[in-house]
Order: sequence, then structure tokens, then C-alpha cells
Amino acid sequence: MRSPFKLRSRFNINNYSNLGQRVITALIGATVIVFGSVYSEWSYFLIFGTILAFSQMEFYKLSGLDGMLPLKSFGTLLGVIIFSLSFLIEMQHLQDKYYFLIFPLSSLVFFIKLYRKSDKKPFTGVAFTFLGIFYVAVPFALLNLAAFSVDGTFHYEVIVGALFILWASDTGAYFAGTKFGKTKLFERVSPKKSWEGFLGGAILAYTVAYVLSKYFTALPEWQWFCITTIIIIAGTYGDLIESLFKRSIEIKDSGRILPGHGGFMDRFDGLLLSAPFIAAFLKIF
Repeated sequence: MRSPFKLRSRFNINNYSNLGQRVITALIGATVIVFGSVYSEWSYFLIFGTILAFSQMEFYKLSGLDGMLPLKSFGTLLGVIIFSLSFLIEMQHLQDKYYFLIFPLSSLVFFIKLYRKSDKKPFTGVAFTFLGIFYVAVPFALLNLAAFSVDGTFHYEVIVGALFILWASDTGAYFAGTKFGKTKLFERVSPKKSWEGFLGGAILAYTVAYVLSKYFTALPEWQWFCITTIIIIAGTYGDLIESLFKRSIEIKDSGRILPGHGGFMDRFDGLLLSAPFIAAFLKIF
């Protein structure tokens, strides 16, 4: 009888094609995220807090490749604190007044930079520290507002539904673009993206949204379609903006931790720009 350890050691995801790696990574990642979001508010908090931390560290690492010196550890810690505050306040474990902690904590960035004698351009580092918070941490914090926006209680359907729609948009765009892509969407930033891929992603996203609206009744059908429109547009721009960022420092992927996908920012770039619009839409309408 073969040892299970030997069988396990023979599995190497790098032996698969890029598409195979994408599928395996996506299935494992989606299972963890969906199960964690459905299981409880706290498992959702742990999973998304972890994704936030890795994404923000990636952003600071990439900024460092371009010669910037942001406060990687403190900036990431501050991002996690902002995410945690928004979650605990939405859970009604803390009062709204604790949001004011964000301002003095953020001001500490200036104090820390003041004592970094080796920094030749300290305010550039300050700027990129805050950019990492605003670009990565704030959207994740706003996801909490979206999750609690219906009646003040946690609704995993909002988070899971938005992710399913985002993944459908990405998947439809990938396959439609690969098969039919001819008309460039934004060639200067992302030569592989096409209008045909964009249309394929939109069709699959609206299809998934329609199915979700029949089962995830926390939101009415019209809101699901509005969220889908937000995700299709803002998610595409989020992908393009991250591509612009990577192109400016001449790298292909934000990281290597997710085989077939690159880094966490590569996988969640669409969510970073979609989340603020989704939270605003659900809070206002």
C-alpha cells in the first residue's frame, strides 16, 4: 500500500498548465471564502482581514520596487485596525465614536517618518503609506458596511453574491476574450483585454445575478442587477488600474502566492474599486 505522504508529495500545482493552476487555485480559494462567509460573521472577519493584510503588504512591496519607502508594517496594521473598527461598529460591539480613533492613529505615520533619518523623501513614503490604506484597506472596510446594510445584521448573501458576480464577470471575460477577442478595450494599459471579453463577462455576470436573486432574497432583484452593473464597470476599471500600476514598475504579477493568478491584488483588484460603490449604493438606496 502506497504511503499517503508519497501520494501527496507527487502533487505539484506547477506541473499543471496556467489555466489548470487558475482553476485549482480558484476552486480552493472560493471554497474557503464562501464557506467562511456563510459559517459566521467572525470567520468572515478572519478571512477578509487576512486577505486585506496580504493585499496591503503586496501594495507596499510593489511600491518599494519603484523606489518608494512606505511604512509597510505600520500601514498594514493601520489598515487592519480600520477594517476591524468598521466590523465591530457594524456588529454594534463598539459605538460610532470609535471611528475617531482612525485620525490620531493615522497621524502617527508622520511621527514615525520624522525619526527615519535615512529617508531622503519622507513625504513620498507618507503619501504611499496613506495610498495603500485608501486603495486597499478602506474598500475592505466598506465591505463590512455593505454586509450589514440591509437591516443592521450580517448578511453573508451580500458578500458571497457580490463575489460570485465578480468571479462570473472575470471568468466570462477571460474565456470570451480568449475565444473571440479582437477589439482592444484599453490597449495602452492591458493589451489582452477586449470589448468582446467585456461583453462576455457582462452576460455571464447578469446571468449569475438573476439566479442569485432567486435564492439570495436579502436584496430585491433590481438591487442585484444594479450591483452587477457596478461590478462589471468598476471591476473592469479596478483591473485596468492595477495593470497600470504594475506596468509603471514593469512587473507582470503583484505576487506569486496564488498559482495561476499571481498575488492577492491580482485576484481582488476588481473588488477594491467595486466595494466603495456597492457600499454607497446599498447605504443610499
